[in-house]
Amino acid sequence: MPTTSFKPKQITKKITSHLGDRASDVIMSRFGLSSDIKRKTLEEIGKKYGITRERVRQIEEGAINMIRKSSVYKNEQAFFDELKNLVSELGGIVSEHDLLHHFSKDKAMQNHIHFHLTLCDHFKKHKEDEHFKTRWSIDDEMALRVHESLKKLYASLKDEDLIPETELIKRFFEHMKDVAEEYKNEEVAKRWLSISKKISKNPLGEWGKSSSQNVRTRGVKDYAYLVMRRHGSPMHFKEVTDAIAKTFSRKAHYATTHNELIKDPRFVLVGRGLYALAEWGYKTGIARDVIRDILKKEGPMEKEKVVEKVMKERYFKKNTILVNLANPKYFKKNKNGLYSAV
Repeated sequence: MPTTSFKPKQITKKITSHLGDRASDVIMSRFGLSSDIKRKTLEEIGKKYGITRERVRQIEEGAINMIRKSSVYKNEQAFFDELKNLVSELGGIVSEHDLLHHFSKDKAMQNHIHFHLTLCDHFKKHKEDEHFKTRWSIDDEMALRVHESLKKLYASLKDEDLIPETELIKRFFEHMKDVAEEYKNEEVAKRWLSISKKISKNPLGEWGKSSSQNVRTRGVKDYAYLVMRRHGSPMHFKEVTDAIAKTFSRKAHYATTHNELIKDPRFVLVGRGLYALAEWGYKTGIARDVIRDILKKEGPMEKEKVVEKVMKERYFKKNTILVNLANPKYFKKNKNGLYSAV
């Protein structure tokens, strides 16, 4: 837990000491402050006392109001001020998960901190929605700026984008203009980015849209894409399999990897067992199809130029290209020695 001059569990004990037995039990149960640390539902507590959910909610609300009005609570404001300062150091707005885990890995301690955040007017809870995870803030203006900047950043991303973390942080701060110097650091930026449900990073630390299969890796084909993209040039499917095991500690069979590469349009077979990424510009199809597409696109050209162009698209043997080029059914040679598609 961050350095603090207070003990949260002792604060909880003090500020709830004046509550009646049932009110105290409802608070302890709702916030997981008892020994079993489970946060109980309104229904669970209602069944225990033979009362409705609404009645439990009223008791909870009444107990919280009673605590806030008590002199004991008011005497502990130094603790809540210190808590506010710690949240400010984290960026002023932070996801509930990150905030609680920053204070402690212990679930019981997290429950006490969550209870204190709920009690104090310093802190505002923003419920999970379409764009963002549950988060807490201490400054409405800062929260609004972070929310808007994250939405703009998401809107600027293409579905296939994978961006290095440092680059994404730079883009994010371009939307967060005139932000205070104290917040212009990577740690704060990463906490703000982690609020978003729409943007996240893959196992290699590259950021993109959470919905992208390049970010939300779910199987061999997604891991294959990442290792090939990092490699930067065509790889044999056995190399891909070995790289997946080494990079992600995930075992895969050669046959499984081969089958996944064949089926996925992100990959192109460019040689015997050799695959490239379609985004690199490699073409699918047999040698004849590749030759025809090149000639139709770029016009007549001499034999060696055809070989050179085709070799950039696919890993065919030179003789394979020449044999296909000599087939008069598909290609013709003019008097200048230039080939074109029939």
